This record gives sequence, C-alpha cells and structure tokens, in this order.
Amino acid sequence: MATGGQTYLGVTPPISSKESDEKEKAVTLTLMEELRRQGQFESEEESKTREIVLGRIASVVKKFVYKVSIARGLSEVAATAAGGKIYTFGSYRLGVHGPGSDIDTLCVVPKHVSREDFFDVMETMLKDVEGVTEVSGVPEAYVPIIKTKISGIPLDLTMARLTLSSIPDDLTLEDDNLLRNLDERCVRSLNGSRVTDEILRLVPQADVFRDALRCIKLWAKQRAIYSNVNGFLGGVAWAMLVARICQLYPNAIAGAIVSRFFIIMYQWSWPQPVLLKQIDEGALPLKVWNPKLYPADRSHRMPIITPAFPSMCATHNVSASTQMIMTEEFKKGSEIVEKVIVGQAQWSELFAKHDFFHKYRYYLKVIASTGSADLQIKWSGTVESRLRQLVMKLEYVESLTLAHPFIQGFDQVLHCLTEDEFRGAAEGEIPEALAKRKKEDIEGKAGSQMIYTTTFFIGLAIEPKQPGSLAPRKLDISHPTTEFTRQVKLWDKYDEATMSIAVRHIKSSQLPDYVYDEGERQPRSAQKRPKTKSNRTSPDVPHKKRRLVARSSHTAAEPVNAMSQPAATYKAYQNGLMNGAHAETVTATPEVPLATPGLYTTNVQDSPQIKVPQLPFGENVAIATGVNNS
Repeated sequence: MATGGQTYLGVTPPISSKESDEKEKAVTLTLMEELRRQGQFESEEESKTREIVLGRIASVVKKFVYKVSIARGLSEVAATAAGGKIYTFGSYRLGVHGPGSDIDTLCVVPKHVSREDFFDVMETMLKDVEGVTEVSGVPEAYVPIIKTKISGIPLDLTMARLTLSSIPDDLTLEDDNLLRNLDERCVRSLNGSRVTDEILRLVPQADVFRDALRCIKLWAKQRAIYSNVNGFLGGVAWAMLVARICQLYPNAIAGAIVSRFFIIMYQWSWPQPVLLKQIDEGALPLKVWNPKLYPADRSHRMPIITPAFPSMCATHNVSASTQMIMTEEFKKGSEIVEKVIVGQAQWSELFAKHDFFHKYRYYLKVIASTGSADLQIKWSGTVESRLRQLVMKLEYVESLTLAHPFIQGFDQVLHCLTEDEFRGAAEGEIPEALAKRKKEDIEGKAGSQMIYTTTFFIGLAIEPKQPGSLAPRKLDISHPTTEFTRQVKLWDKYDEATMSIAVRHIKSSQLPDYVYDEGERQPRSAQKRPKTKSNRTSPDVPHKKRRLVARSSHTAAEPVNAMSQPAATYKAYQNGLMNGAHAETVTATPEVPLATPGLYTTNVQDSPQIKVPQLPFGENVAIATGVNNS
C-alpha cells in the first residue's frame, strides 16, 4: 500500500514508525529470557528429528501417488512422474513452534488421486512408516485430516488435489489459478499454506513478528483462550493479529509490539474486520468474505480475515461469551505488560495459568465415551466440534450471562468390572476404586470391560440477584442441553450401541481432581454432601442391555438448590474465592436455582480495579481501523 509517496504494509498507514526506545529494548531482552525459561524453543535434536520425519512423509506421499497412479492404469513412467509434494504451514512454517508442537502438513496430489484414496491408501501406508505410533483419519472434518505421530512428532496431514496431471518438485502455491475447478475442501486445505506464506510476506520484520507471536501464543494458551474449535482464536488468527500490530509499528521490537497488541485489541471496534491487505475479489468464482453480500458473514463477531485469495474469516466460531472472555483477558494482559515496562512486574506474571476451574460455582460437563480407543478419537472429536453450538444456545438462557467453554477435554481409560460401573462411567460417575483400577485388575474376570471417556467443561456465569428480590430464581437449561445431544447424534456415523453422550450439571465442589495441577485444588468444605440422585442431564450410554430406570429421561440438569449469598467482589473472583459453605440440596426439576453472580457482568467488565488501557501519548488507535472500503 502506498499513500503520499510513502509505501507501507497493511490497509492503513502505521500508527508510529519510530524505533523502540531503550526501555522497550530492555524489556524485550527480559521477554526472550522468560520465553526460554518457559521452554518455548525446541532443542537442536528435536529440530533435526522434525526434518527427518518430514522427509519420511514426503517420501510416503510420492509412493502413495505412485501406487494410486498404477492402480488407475498409468504406466510406470507416468506414475513416477505424477509426483506429489508436501508443504508445511501453521506454527512450524511461521517459525514459532515449540517442543512437542505438531506440524501442519499439506499433501498436494495430481488430479487422478482422490480424497477417498487419501484416507484409504495413504492412511494405511502411514501405519508402516518407521517410528509411527498413531494414525487416525477424520475425513468428515471441516478440513479433512489425518492425525499421526512419528518418532514422537505429531503431524496433522491435509490433502489438496490440483487439476494437474503431475505435481513437480518446484511447484509453488502462489498462483490463484491453481484453485480453478477445485472443491471447497481442497480450497480450504490449500488456503492453510497460502495464508501462512502471505502472512510472512506482509510483516515488516519477520524476526520481530516471530518473537512477539511466541509471546502471544504462550499467553493465550496459559489463559485458556487458544482454541478455534471452542470459539476462541486458533493459531492462524493469533498470528494475523500480531502481524497487524507489526504493520502498525514497522520499526518496533517485540516488547513494544506485545505492549501495543493488548491495548489495540482491547480497544478494537469489533465487528470492524482485521485485515492485513485489502480483500481481493479475484477472477475465479470462489466465495470471498463479504458481510455486505452474505448474511452469515455479517454475523461474525470478531472477523479476522485471511490475506490469501479467497479471503475467509478465521474466527467464525467466536460467540458472545468467548468474545467477552478474550476482551477481558486483553485488558488484564495490558495492565501486566504496563507494569513490566515500568519495572513493577515480571513477564512470568503475564503467563500465569488460567483460573477456569476456580472461577464459577456451576459447571456443565459433557462426557463422550466409547469402548474403543480408535473410535473414541473420532467420537470425542465430533462432540468437541459441536460444543460451541451448546455454548451459543446457553447464551440465550435467561439469567445466564456467560457460558465459558474450556479449551480441551480430559481423557480417561477406565477398567470396569460390571456393566453398572461401565454405565456409570459413561455418565461421569467415577468412584475412587474405579479411577485407580488397572488393566491387570480386570483381566480374566467375566463381564469386565474398558471404557474410554473424554470430558469437556463449560463454566456458567449467573447474573447477580437484583437488590430487594426475595423470590427464588431458576435457570432452565433443559432445551439447550437436550437439543445439543440431539444434534450430536445426527452425525452420520453415530452408533447408539457403541457411543455415549452425557451432559451433567455439577457444582464446583464436584469438579474432579484431574482438572487441577498437584497442590492447586483448594481444600473442600468439611460439610458432608447430602446423598441424592445423580444430577445427570442425559442418560445415553453405550449399552448391551438397555435398562429402563425411573431417572432416565431427556431433561436438563437435575439442579442444585443453593441458599442465596451476597454478590462476591471481583477481587474474590480473581482469587478463586467463590465457593461459600452454603447448604445445598438436589431437586428433581429441570432447572438450576440461582444464587451466585456471574464473573463477566457489565460492572465487572468496567471494573475500576483494572483501568482501561491506552496507547502512549501521540499514538492514535483509530488509525488502525481506518479501513479503505472503496
């Protein structure tokens, strides 16, 4: 982009072209030291292992294309010339991957190789690769993928079939014409690699961008807001946000970029889109993000638009709740970094672990379970991909101010001696004896079986009780929970005999120990919990003999009654002090009585305890959003 004879990257002029001052240079040095302490840089040995693994994958792709080519009747010469090539993208291609992170890898194949071949032939061939320990295809995903792990390195493999008879080794993916006549899934797969390369071309200083992005990625993961599938931002979206700040401060270094990142993102005028370049409508008949034309695009709450044609929104999963959570985290991050710059805090404070499991009084837990390890990967992934639909339904429930999804599920393998134990585990009822039991404890015992479970959690924030109100309040979550389970079961591969989905409402005191780090859990109340019926919201479990019990019905959570308590202060929430020792009982109605105020209410968002972040004097955030729409 050029204006007034000056050239710059991005859709607006920079906010400031000044170089960073000595203070910003000093805090950048301490930032890099902290990132190293946090283990964000992989060892030279792991780096070499990644290169070896990628070499194996590249070889397998060529053999895969050759094998399919021969099966299609091509000659030996033509089959060999058909080629096949891999392209990395995501964090590895951007140069910000850390120890244990996966490698996003695109496999590009010629036109006679189908997607079915990829999941039938390629997936089978991967199982014979040296060092492979895991292989699992997910063909029905939004971007179809094969997940694998080779020599300890996890990889996510996607596939794109081009309208070419062969794939030369020197092929690049910049040419938009490569997208001609491709199906949507191939376009989405190609877009991953094309977007990553375009981001690197659109940042003024690649090294500064990488250093700042490493910081933001670690912060987002620690604060549990790094997850596209759960309605937060994924890796490419965080990368584009950091890239935009780099464009606005082309001569700044990482510490200054991180500081401005939090301030500008907190003040951003959503749904004003974040763009790294003007949207290119292109010459091909492919859908390009356009809120003026497409109603679905107008519904995007925090649109961050990919810079490669065809431009797409990388954040269509963001909900009202997740946007509110991220906005509050931007604000907190800004305050901490400001203190770091003036020497009143350390960078480690920015990377403090989230307090999700201390934050709310009530939670929903969603349990996906099967009797097979391979099946569990597919089933739990399917359930997780639909969790955001439950979150959005919960947002419409009266008196519920926020539904906060946690960014990952918790996997367990349990060894059951009886069918009752098996069914109970599928509903999240896991006594200590079952949790500790090992495989050898059930070997040779009649009726014993293993169950694989993945449990997801959603925190429920309740609006404060109005002053002077004496009547009991209830939160009816029966519709969103039953509708969610119904929609999940519409999956075309759902099998009622082998798959279970259960939704339960629990109090914070009932959270399992495995969600906490050692020593993190606060002491439980000494008060005994009354013996009552389970408060499940779904009775569906994998079964051989379905038993009819009085309590099995498709209703919402059987709720917890709680005596009212005063609204806790924001400080108390920050410290996790929200679990009062109030008498509680369980009722058999499909509604949750309310007693606890929510965290992210209006008065909390504007809390004076965290001041509204502002850019330094002379810098104007409005410049960043002055997009030219002509």
